[in-house]
Amino acid sequence: MKAEGIIWVSVTLIIIYLAWKIIAPLLSAIFFAAVLSYAVLPLHKRLSKRIDRKKAALTLTILLIALSILITVEVVLIIKDLVFSFYKDIMNFVSWSLKLELPFGTHDILQKIYNQLTPKLTEYVQSYAFSIPKYLLQLAIFLTVFYTFLANSEEIRQQIHALIPGGHEDLGKKLLRRADVTLQALIRAWLLLNIAKGIFMTLGFWGFGITEFSTALLLGLLTILFSFIPLFEGWMIWLVGALYMIKNGMILKGVLLSIYGATLVSPIPDFTIRPKLVAKEAKLDETMVLVGMIGGVWSFGIKGLIIGPIVLNLVVALLKEWKRVKAL
Repeated sequence: MKAEGIIWVSVTLIIIYLAWKIIAPLLSAIFFAAVLSYAVLPLHKRLSKRIDRKKAALTLTILLIALSILITVEVVLIIKDLVFSFYKDIMNFVSWSLKLELPFGTHDILQKIYNQLTPKLTEYVQSYAFSIPKYLLQLAIFLTVFYTFLANSEEIRQQIHALIPGGHEDLGKKLLRRADVTLQALIRAWLLLNIAKGIFMTLGFWGFGITEFSTALLLGLLTILFSFIPLFEGWMIWLVGALYMIKNGMILKGVLLSIYGATLVSPIPDFTIRPKLVAKEAKLDETMVLVGMIGGVWSFGIKGLIIGPIVLNLVVALLKEWKRVKAL
């Protein structure tokens, strides 16, 4: 029996390991699909009262697909312009510098550096091109999981409650409430901050005279949409505007726009204003929220912006429960 138990444990561990290897590349897509489905769950419940629950989930998924197509096209176009413009500028600089008369064998040293640099840059541009299909696969998984979570939200809730060990139902419910409050606070803070980013981006592009107000308004709306995509955020748009101004000789305006964008759009507001909003909503300490965000990103990547504060809030709940039990 002992040998049989060891075999079953080994088989179980192997299955878990293989399952992890399969899911790991798609973990970010699954995680953010779960978070977004949780965010729109109140809307889904309202729609479910008028139409079937699965039809309500399908309706929201179709709307998300349309939004995803718009964002994907914009992201691809912006990144394409940035990558190929950067590559072209580097190659032009290389060609120019090799024509200079440089002393003490500097020309030969530069030639060796450029011989190594050119293949690396070419490889980087090619890797960008090949990463697009991977992004589309991630997007497909994201949309599929989003629909599945919404359509089966009630069953998932029941399964989560069923996993709470017997005799610890009260503690389990407290932890779930803590996680719920923190996640709701993160979602509301994200929404409010993203809208503010879009307004500041519109005012920035219009105020600095880069575009007309109608175009600036469109860029503000794109900033709001991009800000819901971790990593991209609004910095991509103000960076393009700043590079455009610098390239056209408006260096001072380009620098000022960079300062304006970094301070009021991203990334500074993400680590100053967002922790304050989350702390206020979830009734947490601002420092703990900030530590949770930074430490979470450090440990889990961009997912840590959400995981970090939730985990620290759960730690607080466990400490309070431990104090309560000791006081009995």
